[in-house]
Amino acid sequence: MRQVTASLNRMTQHPEKPSLTLLGLGAMGSALARTWLAAGHPLTVWNRSPARAATLAAEGARVADSATQAVAANSLVITCLLDDDSVGEALDGADLAGKDLVNLTTSTPTQARARAAWARERGARYLDGGIMAVPPMIGVPEAGGYVFYSGSRELFERHRATLAVPVATTYVGADAGFAALHDVALLSAMYGMFAGVAHAFALIRKEDVDPASLAPLLADWLVAMAPSVHQTADHLKSGDYTKGVVSNLGMQVAGTPTFLDTAEQQGVSPELLVPYFALMRRRLAEGGGEEDLTGVVDLLVRRPARQPC
Repeated sequence: MRQVTASLNRMTQHPEKPSLTLLGLGAMGSALARTWLAAGHPLTVWNRSPARAATLAAEGARVADSATQAVAANSLVITCLLDDDSVGEALDGADLAGKDLVNLTTSTPTQARARAAWARERGARYLDGGIMAVPPMIGVPEAGGYVFYSGSRELFERHRATLAVPVATTYVGADAGFAALHDVALLSAMYGMFAGVAHAFALIRKEDVDPASLAPLLADWLVAMAPSVHQTADHLKSGDYTKGVVSNLGMQVAGTPTFLDTAEQQGVSPELLVPYFALMRRRLAEGGGEEDLTGVVDLLVRRPARQPC
């Protein structure tokens, strides 16, 4: 009775909120579910392990016995599962005809495009999402999290208000793979930054230098360097890698031995720096001495193999 009363109270306080289904109640799925429930959206949930749904039932969610039953409950179906294979397994046998399927499961661009085609074959409209947030950021607008969305623009606009309840939304294109592509691109840059941070702390690890004193200097320096991404983008768009260059590639390559020598002297492995320095030297050898570091991007892009005549 208490659960029914709580549900009725929510409906009274938040009338006519769109209903939806959520498949997957891991840390992220549970955080999403709670924000929709708190905002008054009637929510049907399903999880492979039923125990995870128990607390959400107490908060007003309707718990489906199966994924098929959960899909049947609403036209808007959101998946937040372990991986792409889990999406296929959960939705196997479900009637997707006429459904609006929004997939927030982490995947590759190729998987997202294939899943979009798979959904269309089953009569569903499809939107892919890449979550740029961790669970504690969900439902906290000031935390700065958001979700990339790609696929049907019409579908995105139809459900934009509902999708924006847990976290901000950013639409990045009609290609269903673009959300995953943007997601992985940003996270790849993040891990590159983490690699540099790890090397920096390793250099001082055996010295009488307080890591807490280096941290604010390091954070401020990374913030100061961040705007360089705009110059890189401008160079890539214009094709002129020499425009506005302050420290050219020739100068930077000449300075790399200092970094490697310092690492050796400090007893630190240079393995996080060596691959990037090797690319810098390759670009210099190709005649890019007056450029900045943008040319490294072209070295990373694999060219298709030349076909025999």
